[in-house]
Amino acid sequence: MSQIPSPAEELRLLDSELRRLDARRAVLLTRRAWLVRALQPPPARSAPPAFPALRPETTAPGVQNALLLLGGILLTVAAVAFTLVGWGHLGITGRSLVLGAVTLATLGAPVPLLRRGLRSTAESLAGLGLALTVLDAYALYAVALPRTDGVAYAALASAVLAAVWAAYELAMGAPRRTPEPRTATAAASGIPGIPGTSEPSVAGTGEHPATSGTGPREAAPDSRPDRDISADTDIDTATGTGMGSGTSSGAGRQRATPAVRPSLRLPLPAAVVAAQLPLLLWAVATVAGAHAVTAALLVTAAFDAVLALRTPLKSVRVVAAAGAYGLGGWGTLAAGWLSWTAVGPSAAARAAALLLLAASIALTAAWGTPKPGVATGTATAGGLITVVAFGGVLRTCLPGEWTVPGHLACGIALLAVARPGLPAPVRRGLALASGCVGALAVAWALPVVVITLLGPVGRAGSVWSGAPANARDAVTGGLPWPSDAVTAPLVLALVAAVLVPAVRAAAWRSHALACALTLTWATVFVLPAALELPYVAGLSVHGLTTLALLVSARRAHPSVTAPVLALLTSLSLAFLALASETATLAVLAALAVLFAAAAPRPGLGPVAAPAALGYATALACAAGASLGLQPQHTALLVLIVPVTAALLAARVEDGATTVSIEVTGALAGLLAIALTVTEPAVLATVLALCGVIAAGTAVREDRRAVGYAAGALFVLAAWVRLAAWGVGSPEAYTLPVTAPALLVGTFRRRADTTVSSWTAYAPGLSVTLVPSLFAAWGDAHWSRPLLLGAAALAVTLLGARHRLQAPLVLGGTVLVLDALHELAPYIVQVVDALPRWTPPALAGLLLITLGATYEQRIRDARRVREVLGRMD
Repeated sequence: MSQIPSPAEELRLLDSELRRLDARRAVLLTRRAWLVRALQPPPARSAPPAFPALRPETTAPGVQNALLLLGGILLTVAAVAFTLVGWGHLGITGRSLVLGAVTLATLGAPVPLLRRGLRSTAESLAGLGLALTVLDAYALYAVALPRTDGVAYAALASAVLAAVWAAYELAMGAPRRTPEPRTATAAASGIPGIPGTSEPSVAGTGEHPATSGTGPREAAPDSRPDRDISADTDIDTATGTGMGSGTSSGAGRQRATPAVRPSLRLPLPAAVVAAQLPLLLWAVATVAGAHAVTAALLVTAAFDAVLALRTPLKSVRVVAAAGAYGLGGWGTLAAGWLSWTAVGPSAAARAAALLLLAASIALTAAWGTPKPGVATGTATAGGLITVVAFGGVLRTCLPGEWTVPGHLACGIALLAVARPGLPAPVRRGLALASGCVGALAVAWALPVVVITLLGPVGRAGSVWSGAPANARDAVTGGLPWPSDAVTAPLVLALVAAVLVPAVRAAAWRSHALACALTLTWATVFVLPAALELPYVAGLSVHGLTTLALLVSARRAHPSVTAPVLALLTSLSLAFLALASETATLAVLAALAVLFAAAAPRPGLGPVAAPAALGYATALACAAGASLGLQPQHTALLVLIVPVTAALLAARVEDGATTVSIEVTGALAGLLAIALTVTEPAVLATVLALCGVIAAGTAVREDRRAVGYAAGALFVLAAWVRLAAWGVGSPEAYTLPVTAPALLVGTFRRRADTTVSSWTAYAPGLSVTLVPSLFAAWGDAHWSRPLLLGAAALAVTLLGARHRLQAPLVLGGTVLVLDALHELAPYIVQVVDALPRWTPPALAGLLLITLGATYEQRIRDARRVREVLGRMD
């Protein structure tokens, strides 16, 4: 029978077994970690960072062109130096042979270069050859024709050079077409008619493009220099396949492949540049005069315009267009100057002929230009030049004041020329030209309108000085009137009459009608001053204009143009009427009634209503001055306007009209106050009446805030009245404010219990207590401090009774300061009686006491703060 081990022995055995298991676990974990590391793939070695390859900053063709350009320039400079300096030891025959041989060699060098495909090099040598031809022309003049007129020779030489360069370009660029029957399969293989073979070697180099005749694929491009690569592909319009693509679908079809030799690009543009000089130089050489030189410029510009529209080469088009714009603009400016300086009809007619030539060039170019924007601009320029041409002739035939109307008539005639048969860009350009002429004419007449509108303002400095002789004197007031301005009304009327039928687009129709109305108003507005009508007639015209504008604004679609023009006319009329007392009263009364009658109409209220009130205010001031009243008494008449404004604003439903009426009434009230500043008694009355008006306005539910203004006006009225009576006690000024303020605060706290006592009572209490405290500190009597102390004590007790912070703090503070004021003399006497060591001792004792009771005082302060916090 086995013996059961004791607990101690069993515990020892368990511990031994656990230690053995822990050791075995450690071995297994170590082995597992090694196996995990052995099974992981080795980390890949990071490759060294690859530095980016250096990229060239320029392209190979760019370097090539730069080198060729520099080489050509250097050779040209060397040729010039050789021609001018270095051949003095040679005779005439040697000079001609050397320069001619070099020129011919240089001009012939591009031929083999083009055959080898070196086009840029050929262009450089061709440019050098062109420069050498210029030197040949100079050499010919210097050697053989030294006594010939230099300008005439230059004209002939430039014409010859232009022809030679053009012929050279045509000779170098003549195409050579070589019939070459090929099948589609042969095109793919490279040998005509034999599929599957390769292309012959290029230029004898033995290099063969690797092509195969099996399978559909692209044919190798032909690299022969005398062939145009673009000719190797012929699109079959029937099947859409490429004839040179090497597919079997086009086998057996024959075609002639053109072998086109590349041409030069420089000679033709250079020929166009040279062609700009012959006519101009010929005109200068013959001393034909300014007209002939201008004609030469315009004829050359016409040649450039035709060339720019007809030639298919872009480089030639660019040069020709630049010449057309440059010489055409130069010639047009010259012709315009000749027209401006012409002193007779014959000279003006000759200048007009030149201008019409320029206009015909511009219009013809606009007709043929495919770009609508360019065509419109060119047609606009042509139309303006036409107006200047005919206007210049009219200027010499008519008086000076009819110059602008004559040009305007020519501009209007352009609209008749712009018929539907013309291209749309040309019609649009002519219409724009006519509009520009009309705008310039209006700008010429604008100073007359400005003087007529703003000139009467100067009458404000000389009121009722007497009626002037005529309307012009009333407007200018002695200032100079613009010369030749008698036709300004005619110009404005013509533009207004043309504007309405000319603009028919719906998007611009309303703007055109507004502009026409404005121009018509300007015509009638300046007519009395321009014609020097009598003063009364001028007033009548302005008054009838105002009436007509208001009537048209009532009948027409709602617009701001007519009311604004009516207001401007009425303002000018009111200032004009200041010259006479009778006119002033009659005009102001009529304007007030007129605008008051127009105010109820829809859309006119925001302008007409305040205008009527403003003229009524001016009428009240004028009536007071006419009756001989003092300004302070006239203010009582002015107050009729704020009363009327307050009554009207309560009945008007339109918000904008209501605001404008109220603002005008407020301004009239401020004017009444300003008139009574020098008289305090009347000022107090006016302030009180303004307060009554404001209080009446505050009765309306949407104008409750005006009540504050009413209260302020009442307070100011009371203060002014007290000041007028000589009252100096501050309580007389503050108590009328404190009583209503406390009353308002009480009602507010009853309506809203969350309102703090500082908000409800502090303003009213501070208005009286603070000024009274300052007055008490400066008062030597005992009555004011006693009354102030009693009032402060009452306020403090009421605050403590109702647990209100503001009365308690304000009343207590004022009470303590008032008590200190009363005890101050005694404190001073006690301090003087004490020894000098007593104050330091008392200060030290006070500090010790404060330090000893610091904690207790903090606890008491917290309790007081809590008590005050529980108060309302």
